[in-house]
Amino acid sequence: MLKNKVPTIKEIAKRLNVSASTVSRALHNHSSIGLVTTMRVHKVAKELGYVANKMAIYFKERKTYTIGVIIPDLSEPFFSSALTGVEDAAEAVSYNVIIGQSLDNFEREKKIVENMKDHRVDGILVSLTKETSSYEHFDSLKQYNIPIVFFDRVPSRKDIHFVACNLVSGMLQAVTKLVNIGHTRIGLINGPRQLGATLQRLEIYIRCLKENSLQIDQDMIVSTTLDKADNIKAIDQLLSLEQPPTAVIVFNDYVLLDCFSAVKAAGLVVNKDISFISFANLPIWEYMDSIPLASIEQFAYKQSSMAAGFLFELIHHAANPNSIEIAPMQHIIDSEMIDYTKTE
Repeated sequence: MLKNKVPTIKEIAKRLNVSASTVSRALHNHSSIGLVTTMRVHKVAKELGYVANKMAIYFKERKTYTIGVIIPDLSEPFFSSALTGVEDAAEAVSYNVIIGQSLDNFEREKKIVENMKDHRVDGILVSLTKETSSYEHFDSLKQYNIPIVFFDRVPSRKDIHFVACNLVSGMLQAVTKLVNIGHTRIGLINGPRQLGATLQRLEIYIRCLKENSLQIDQDMIVSTTLDKADNIKAIDQLLSLEQPPTAVIVFNDYVLLDCFSAVKAAGLVVNKDISFISFANLPIWEYMDSIPLASIEQFAYKQSSMAAGFLFELIHHAANPNSIEIAPMQHIIDSEMIDYTKTE
């Protein structure tokens, strides 16, 4: 039995008694081809079930119309929202998206970068792992003309393109709220030391305490690797202090969920014996019995969609053989505290 024959441009040309080059230009709605001919070509192509050979087009244009996005964990609502932002931006310019989950593992991140390079993506968006402290795997992509834009978790470098969130505004609102309702012993559960966001949170926390004339107690500043056991260890460390904090600012909402378990296990009541404010503003809180007083919104969708816009600008710019290197495109979005204690 003969296999079904795949329709070609030559077959369309033969049907219409025109050249293959005319058909090709008509399929791309080229201005040099008359409207009647263009309509006839599209009609016959549809009748035959013609599908363009995208690989041939990609080879000719030196583009795959595909970008890669590397995120720590798609199961986290923050990063799923960020991915939606990327996909919406990509759809608007007819690009496809390849997704890679690093699962917060540095070696896995490097392998994903290598795989995306091998698949000839036109550019990559990245939110770093908690383990990433060197960037050679990203820098190596320059020789392949694959631009990179970072978002949310970004390297502490000045020579990169990125979109990130300024945590000062949200943290200041959080500390001020806690002070206004009577808290003077405010702890901090921070994240992995390698993350730039960890240092940023610490600096802002200390600054905000000073601005509210509160004493800095190093015993009330602890860190976690973001693993469940370490999250619980961090809150237990604070609870075991001779004078434990009455309120704690937590690295993110996912860490806070584990903290809630430890607090309840200690026989304490959330927001009565100890209060919390965290980062991320997850949608799950409306379904929970125990919730933080507030959470700091970091605008995942806005960050990633803007970063995608930067990336497409870089890709378009690189398509010009006479283009010069673009100066680092960088944008910082202000965070905002979402107060859960306010009623409508």
